[in-house]
Amino acid sequence: MNKSTIHSISNRLFNTDRILSIKRMQWVDTLKGVAIILVVYRHVIIGLQRKELYVPEGLATANLLFYSFRMPLFFLLSGLFLYRSLKKRKASSLFESKFATLIYPYLVWTIIQITLQILVADSAVTNSNRGWKDYLYILYQPRELDQFWYLPALFNATIVYLLLHSVLKLNKTIHILLAIGIYFSSFAFKDISMICDWMLFYPFLLLGALLSDFFFNENNTARIKKPWLFFAAIPFFILTQYLYLQHDEHYYTDTVAGKLLFIPISLTGSAMMLLLSFRLEQFSISKAFRVIGFHSLYIYVMHVQAASLWRTILMKFFGVTDAYVLLFSGIIFSVFVCICIYNLLIRNGPLWFLFSYRKKADEGA
Repeated sequence: MNKSTIHSISNRLFNTDRILSIKRMQWVDTLKGVAIILVVYRHVIIGLQRKELYVPEGLATANLLFYSFRMPLFFLLSGLFLYRSLKKRKASSLFESKFATLIYPYLVWTIIQITLQILVADSAVTNSNRGWKDYLYILYQPRELDQFWYLPALFNATIVYLLLHSVLKLNKTIHILLAIGIYFSSFAFKDISMICDWMLFYPFLLLGALLSDFFFNENNTARIKKPWLFFAAIPFFILTQYLYLQHDEHYYTDTVAGKLLFIPISLTGSAMMLLLSFRLEQFSISKAFRVIGFHSLYIYVMHVQAASLWRTILMKFFGVTDAYVLLFSGIIFSVFVCICIYNLLIRNGPLWFLFSYRKKADEGA
């Protein structure tokens, strides 16, 4: 097989030519690639734990550490692009766009996943005990639906931002104070995750929007790309992660002190991942992270099913129970399969309707 053939196959599976030719700051997709891999890591680990397999303490601890900043990082990134988009488009246009890219896939894929989990409930494929009542959770309790809570949380946070920024035109100080109030008021709605989730992460989306102009200025990013800054940040990252491990996850969501401490911990972790993405740009592996980051939404939506299938194959047919093998092969398989499914069957394929209610123009190879 010659290089031309290999390149053609690779491009068909991963859409590499188009992604790597996009003229925008490369660190964004690199950072999204790092973040989505951490998401997959968490859900593969949870799958092993629910199967009551032995998971070494180091792997479980790493999962807790990643949890401290992974989702705030996604909201920060969303805020960066939201503010930038508002300079080019009207709020009404953005509302429609976000509904199409977040709520439509949420509705489609939660129905698909719940249905599949009900159908295979008595098999070794799923760890979930689903029933017909779980369809109601789609409307008010997305936290009960595995990874899908993020999509309505981001949509709701975006709509609130559009209302406060574009419609009510709040000044920055009032907006920041209101965001802090929203964050600490999430206690009152902790039993309704459709409301609580966006409140917990709204300050991070707002912060991303406030920092958008700074980060999309190449002179500014050039200054923070310097290697010494990455190494100088490592002790602060280690310290905040150590502090995070002193309490369980509920401390950071159910207590005022925990919520207050979570802010610097999550921001330090997010900053460290940003600096890491800048370092990765110096190596050819950054191209792989850029491709993964470009497909982050599709990986996020489909990876739980892919990971479950891979775990079942290894355990049932090959007798594999080693956590390291199941974890790292599960991450690679899930990411690889989700990207390939999207590019082969969804992007320009017959299953386009799984992520959009409008068929897009052919994007080419």
